[in-house]
Amino acid sequence: MNILDKIITDKKREVALKKSIILVSQLETSVLFNCSTNSMAKLLKNSLSGIIAEHKRRSPSRSVINNNLSVEDVVLGYQNAGACGISVLTDGKYFGGSLDDLLLAKATVNIPLLRKEFVIDEYQILEAKANGADVILLIAAVLTREEIKKLSEFAQSLALEVLVEVHNSEELEKSIMPSLDMIGVNNRNLKTFEVSLNYSKELATQIPDDFVKVSESGISSVEAVKELQQYGYQGFLMGEHFMKTENPGKEAREFIRKVSSK
Repeated sequence: MNILDKIITDKKREVALKKSIILVSQLETSVLFNCSTNSMAKLLKNSLSGIIAEHKRRSPSRSVINNNLSVEDVVLGYQNAGACGISVLTDGKYFGGSLDDLLLAKATVNIPLLRKEFVIDEYQILEAKANGADVILLIAAVLTREEIKKLSEFAQSLALEVLVEVHNSEELEKSIMPSLDMIGVNNRNLKTFEVSLNYSKELATQIPDDFVKVSESGISSVEAVKELQQYGYQGFLMGEHFMKTENPGKEAREFIRKVSSK
């Protein structure tokens, strides 16, 4: 089993347990459930930088990245830096995140929030809505075309935006459908964790212009962002580059300033 298979096996068990404890009706009565959506896609289309900054404590590829900072400080720093949105990892076992992180982010900032999670069930989309997310992530590597369609349409029915993440032509081909807002190319192979920006470059022309193009992972320089902008990318999801510093917000501010300058 590769790491992705392990994560999904654990995730299925986790979702089944959660369903038995917190009922759908409880999620639907959350104070946040009827909040209007903050559009990340719209902000990315009109931004010079397109940075989606991520809150991430650790990852399977790099163990601990930063355990010392409060969620509130990080997300407020990102908002003040001029980020278009914030990605909040909610997986506990492999990334050290939780839905509480998303809830705290929602209470602290007013820019769009992406729930970064391994979504395999509609229940997780209800959780995302109930805890303040504006956008959900669907990972094409672990879903069939039918599952992507069903989950994305369900998310849209809750007024959530959908970012689908692909890594190669096959995943992209099965993912293209009207119920998506953004298509992201993960530069990290989730099975081997190898990183190359060539994945984004090679798939750029295959992504229809109806969708906001997002490049994810392995982006660590202003030059890389500016190069990927030439390929039509409007969004750039970055976590580790900011989170490995003592002050992610300050690092993000400097980065965004450089990207936004001509």
